[in-house]
Amino acid sequence: MISINRTKVQNLDKWLIAAVCVLTVFGIVCIGSALHINVESDSRYMSQIMFFITGLVIMFSIAFLDLDYMSRFYKVLYVLNILLLVAVILFGQSSNNAVRWIGIGPVRLQPSEFSKAIMIFCMANFIDKKKDSINNISILIRLCLLVIIPVVLIFVQPALSASLVIIFIFCVQLFTAELDYRFIGRVLIVVIPIVTVVVLDCLRDDPIFADLIFKGYMINRIRDLFIQDPGSDTYYQTMKSISAISSGQLTGKGLYQGTLNQLSYLPEPQNDFIFSVIGEEFGFIGCMAVLALLFFIIIRCILIAMEARETKERLIAAGVAGMILFQMFVNVGVATGIMPNTGMSLPFVSYGGSSLWTNMAAVGLVLNIGLRRSRTLFEGEY
Repeated sequence: MISINRTKVQNLDKWLIAAVCVLTVFGIVCIGSALHINVESDSRYMSQIMFFITGLVIMFSIAFLDLDYMSRFYKVLYVLNILLLVAVILFGQSSNNAVRWIGIGPVRLQPSEFSKAIMIFCMANFIDKKKDSINNISILIRLCLLVIIPVVLIFVQPALSASLVIIFIFCVQLFTAELDYRFIGRVLIVVIPIVTVVVLDCLRDDPIFADLIFKGYMINRIRDLFIQDPGSDTYYQTMKSISAISSGQLTGKGLYQGTLNQLSYLPEPQNDFIFSVIGEEFGFIGCMAVLALLFFIIIRCILIAMEARETKERLIAAGVAGMILFQMFVNVGVATGIMPNTGMSLPFVSYGGSSLWTNMAAVGLVLNIGLRRSRTLFEGEY
């Protein structure tokens, strides 16, 4: 199932691997600064290093997997994904008013993170098998049901941001599969007014129906994006984040020198607001360097998708690019005040084993597809 030879190793996309490693190592450095005054800083810092090392093992293992063989079991993988999400609801561990984790010994795993990579793989295989009838309404309904089940299970944890990632991946893969533009237009005609009405209802002091869909804190976060009340706890966090980024100016205050970070004014600085730490301590140059590396990874994924020979391969690579792009946009958007405050990790940079493993596993899929480009028509091997 895993086949490794010298030719394969030589054909790996070394630029993509280098970008992921540089970004992750830089993230570990920033996490060390974010947790500098925390009594648990050393253990969590070492944990992230271990997550990175094990993540490399996961990434390279997936890069050398027989993708065609694994595709036979995409339905089994999908069922396993659903069972994990149900297990979170039944037996999960709670933290910050959310039940998103399953404890396995000293390690806490977050299945909603793993679900992102699993759904990229499963949706790509389903669409590939139905590619000739993708514009058939019955096929689209089946595909939507395939996506709705995990999205709902993730949403009730609640983990709104993770469910939005999967929806975005779904949209990217449908677009890549060349869904008829008439369907896209009809969906937009329906979705845009609905989203507008929901947002307007959230802005009311007494929502009519929004509180039946969203938790109270979710409504408050949407409201804070538009009203920007300094007296709101949520917007206060956003103000401190913007202040931290702006105070870094061009070159930043230096590692461990971020005033707002070191004085604990930033909530979850090692995760949700890691970009604020980067802005304060490494300045505009540091922020642009991180964004440049992320865009480089996304572009490499898109190029590999464009060069892929099979629909399944193209959908997987495009899905990974979409996942990283959406997470980057939301995390940076929250830190800079252009998006509602939500818990979204910055890919490869934020603290967290489940998030890092998921992103590295996804890159492993892209590396695998990159290797498949070198196979010729007359070769039985890579």
